[in-house]
Amino acid sequence: MQISLHADYALRVLIYLGSQPGRVASTVEISEAYGISKHHLVRVVQTLSEHGYLRVTVGRSGGVSLAMAPESIKLGDVVRRAEPNLRLVECFDLPTNTCPIVGACRLAGVLRQALDSFLGTLNRYTLKDLLADGAQQKLASVFAGYPLST
Repeated sequence: MQISLHADYALRVLIYLGSQPGRVASTVEISEAYGISKHHLVRVVQTLSEHGYLRVTVGRSGGVSLAMAPESIKLGDVVRRAEPNLRLVECFDLPTNTCPIVGACRLAGVLRQALDSFLGTLNRYTLKDLLADGAQQKLASVFAGYPLST
């Protein structure tokens, strides 16, 4: 299983902002720090904003900042909301399913349980956990060359 770039970037944006508490960062700054497309990052920021993780400020001194405390941001919830497709197999989407054994197959139930376990494990961790034990300072030093906004 592999999460999409959208979900991956969502986690990266939160890590970036969490490593520099209180800062407002531009999407250009974050995209340059990670070497990812600004266009794609704008869509990620929109998703995170829609779900209440980020505060977006428009204008000349605008940008994005965390809208929630890092200890309130559960990683599994972020992935669930940012991942466009958690259908591991075709039969997870019954309206489009063409599998002829869907009524007799038990695989979907096993995969659903595995997916729930995956997201449940992620939900045992928060953004604060990713920033603990000196990680916040290390990350901030990695990103030190990218603050284009204050």
